[in-house]
Amino acid sequence: MSDKSVIRLQDVTFAYGEGDSLISVLDGVNFEVTAGQRTALLGRSGSGKSTLMNILAGLLMPEQGSVVWHGRDITSLSDAKRVALRRETIGVVYQFHHLLPEFSAEENVMLPAMLAGQTPTESKRIAHNLLSQVGLDHRVTHRPGELSGGERQRVAIARALAGNPSVLLMDEPTGNLDETTADQVLSMLIELSKSTGTSLVIVTHDRRVASQTDQQFELHRGQLQAVS
Repeated sequence: MSDKSVIRLQDVTFAYGEGDSLISVLDGVNFEVTAGQRTALLGRSGSGKSTLMNILAGLLMPEQGSVVWHGRDITSLSDAKRVALRRETIGVVYQFHHLLPEFSAEENVMLPAMLAGQTPTESKRIAHNLLSQVGLDHRVTHRPGELSGGERQRVAIARALAGNPSVLLMDEPTGNLDETTADQVLSMLIELSKSTGTSLVIVTHDRRVASQTDQQFELHRGQLQAVS
């Protein structure tokens, strides 16, 4: 394992169903995310990309193999300890923003900071700083219903960064946006990664999006293969 390793999967297997209906999704997958690295995970619909991301995030446990965050195998941890460690390590952004509709942009971003133990005053400072970084310092009091699709996704990214994670995992983060807005959000993500040293793992079917990352892998028949 690299000294700069943030996440490492070793011989990970996962399947759905049982008996004759058993469907193998991951078959001995090995994968490593290093500090500051920007990686795309490609694959057709149903290939298991989202399953792989959920295992990277510790939201699903593999049937076999290990999932290591900063040198610690999370498969041996209790649910409570894994959740606590996730707050320090992982940020997650989905295709649909999942913002709380009754909360302002500021409040949505404050929430994970407060859950991580920050005071309301410090959480507010963190939220303002992050919303400024994603270009939304003029929209802090607006609720999700008052924001455009691209703005909502920017708030979701700021929220995912509120716990100062080592790695940001994103499942089709631009899939619900028009091409121009998607390009703007992706460009912002790359710049944030470079300025903060946060690793990015982008799960996507869009090779145009994947081409913006440092390296690309494709999931095919349960195997992860580097894309040349």
